[in-house]
Amino acid sequence: MFNIFKSAPKNYNDLDGKTFKAEFEKATNAALLDVRTAGEFDSGSIPGAKNLDYLSGQFQAALGNLDKDKEYFVFCRSGNRSGSACQLLSDNGIKCHNLAGGVGAWPR
Repeated sequence: MFNIFKSAPKNYNDLDGKTFKAEFEKATNAALLDVRTAGEFDSGSIPGAKNLDYLSGQFQAALGNLDKDKEYFVFCRSGNRSGSACQLLSDNGIKCHNLAGGVGAWPR
C-alpha cells in the first residue's frame, strides 16, 4: 500500500528562537513577517516586524507584492500559521524561515 496523498516537500527551515534571531541578524536583505491578526500584532510584536495576517483574504494577494530577493523570517503565536505561511511563500519561490514555537520563542 502506498500513500497517494504525499505532501509537497518543505522548502523552508523551522528554526528555534536563538537560531532564528541569529540568522535574521546575519542576513543582508531580510524582513521580519508577523502573520498573526492585527489585534495580536497590536498587543506586541518583534521590533521591526511587518504585519501580514495569514488568516485574512489579503495574504495570498500580498504574496505577489513581496520582494523575491528578500529573505523572510516568519512568525506567529505558536509556529503553526507561520509554518503554513512559509509553505506558501516557498511554493512561490520566496526564501523564508519559520520561528518554531512562535513569538514567545524569540530571545529577549
